Amino acid sequence: MPYVEAVMPVNASPEEIYPILKRMDLYPDFMPDLISVEVLERKDNTTLTKWVSNVDGRIIRWTERDVFDDERMYISYQQTEGDLKKFEGEWVLTPVDGMTEIKLTVDFEFGIPMIAGLLNPIAKKKVRVNSENMLKGIKERLEQR
Repeated sequence: MPYVEAVMPVNASPEEIYPILKRMDLYPDFMPDLISVEVLERKDNTTLTKWVSNVDGRIIRWTERDVFDDERMYISYQQTEGDLKKFEGEWVLTPVDGMTEIKLTVDFEFGIPMIAGLLNPIAKKKVRVNSENMLKGIKERLEQR
């Protein structure tokens, strides 16, 4: 099962970053690979969101449950249905030297064992690039204020 961890320092406080991370429906505004993110349900500290992404011309769809820990400014997510067998991870904000380190983790599985050995390295690289692009988009949005 491929696991990707992307980390980026941002010149902003966790209190400035966290509200942006929580507004996943706005991600397509600054992340070119995302076609849409729709909030299907909001309850207490969770949302159910439907995602559509373009990965090298291939449309990938999934629905995920997002769990928000406002006190720790931490988000975990897990696919509830979609094109992959497994898709889950977390957003972690850590103050470091007057900045904030944003860490995004993605743990995923295709669910097709026969081709996993061939596709996993390619998919892991693409997920890493997409994750880094997400972090760059958030960083640019925050630092251009």
